[in-house]
Amino acid sequence: MEIITLMEDTRGEKGCLYEHGLSVYVRSKERRYLFDFGASDKILENARALGIDLGEVDTAVLSHGHYDHSGGLKAFRSVNQKADIYMMASAGEKHVHKIRDVYKDIGIDETILTLPGITFVDGNRKVNDELSLFSGVSARRFPARGNKSLLMEKNGTYMPDDFAHELYAILETEGRRILISGCAHNGIVNILDACEKLYGWYPDMVIGGFHMILNHYHPDDIDRIRETGNVLRSIPADFYTGHCTGETAIDLLKQIMGEKLHVIHSGTRIL
Repeated sequence: MEIITLMEDTRGEKGCLYEHGLSVYVRSKERRYLFDFGASDKILENARALGIDLGEVDTAVLSHGHYDHSGGLKAFRSVNQKADIYMMASAGEKHVHKIRDVYKDIGIDETILTLPGITFVDGNRKVNDELSLFSGVSARRFPARGNKSLLMEKNGTYMPDDFAHELYAILETEGRRILISGCAHNGIVNILDACEKLYGWYPDMVIGGFHMILNHYHPDDIDRIRETGNVLRSIPADFYTGHCTGETAIDLLKQIMGEKLHVIHSGTRIL
């Protein structure tokens, strides 16, 4: 198996570009997968630099309806017309970031929704003998304060995003159980609890952002991060994170989780 961070926010492998976004490539014995697409067509350049042929990808998954995970999707489709692409049906809804009184569009390009080969799901889905998808995480332990400025539009009105458009991937292959969580807006602890309830086990490996990044951290934010770290430390998994987790949160989590926590960068070879 091979797992490579195709795109992430920070400088990593020589020759790789980096930007605010996430994309993870996985090669199993039988198939090639892409989880998220970064924010732009820079994923194509990174694929070339890393020796990855995106034209061989069989299945791709969009974790949620934000531009920094979907922006490279059309570029991917331009070099790969065969891959099945899965996303939540609600991923195409209007999503914005409210900064003071300014509403910044952070949703996906609407033309993505008309591309061929996209399967819109509305719940859990078993894709093949290796890959399954789940959604519907409703618990709210350790809520991320950064979510409060993220809104969705319903019937012409903006309201707090419930992140029902999040989709989580489970890969079971070569003796490993891997959870890929995108940004984990619903909270990584809640997502892991949902995984355990649905499948009866926790994964061996977790990959994705934890959405803990803030411009300023209050004492309650620090406490919440530490509480999350204590829970994650108790789960028998290795965690690979970056993107929206933030350096401050990573440092705090590392103090608690030690070698269970690994930081990813653009071009990181996880396996």
